[in-house]
Amino acid sequence: MEQHDRSREFAHDAPTTDQLFIRAWKARLPDLRRRALRLCGGHADRAEELIANTALKALLFMRRSPASLSDPEQFLFVVMRHVFIDSVRRHGREGRLFEHGDATEEREGIDIDANEDAAAPRRLETAQVLARVMAVVSAMKREQQRLFDYRFLQEMPYPDIAHRLRIDEAVARKRIQLLRRRLRTAAGDSLTGDSV
Repeated sequence: MEQHDRSREFAHDAPTTDQLFIRAWKARLPDLRRRALRLCGGHADRAEELIANTALKALLFMRRSPASLSDPEQFLFVVMRHVFIDSVRRHGREGRLFEHGDATEEREGIDIDANEDAAAPRRLETAQVLARVMAVVSAMKREQQRLFDYRFLQEMPYPDIAHRLRIDEAVARKRIQLLRRRLRTAAGDSLTGDSV
């Protein structure tokens, strides 16, 4: 009976997913604001929208896959980057919609419905890829996690990474290349460019 009460006590002490999110959010909000402003070219309204969308997506993902998160604070930056890329793509599609004039206006309702239907599977796929990448990152050695953090979350240049790790810049580039290859394999080659 006493053991059962202790297990209940420890379960009560463990933070919930929402509590983990709130702690991570409060700890990183100033950094997230700076990153959002930089990504949005200094436009405060766009940056606030990016922050709000990041919070929503991060919380939903954390609720769905709490076991796959090893570092919720850094995870917020990954989510922000993905939300930003999605918004850039969405604005690009919207820009193309309005460039074609009258023909586009006639098809507008059909195009919007088709885009919404097409976006749902893409969002699901992005969440799945993100979960696989985070699982790979959480299973990495500490040095590789630091490398991931420096390059992909903090977006540090190669010379700074080399200096921090006390290695040659060429070695840092090679390690990041190998890390990027490992993450692409985990993601099923759905990641492109320098995003990973």
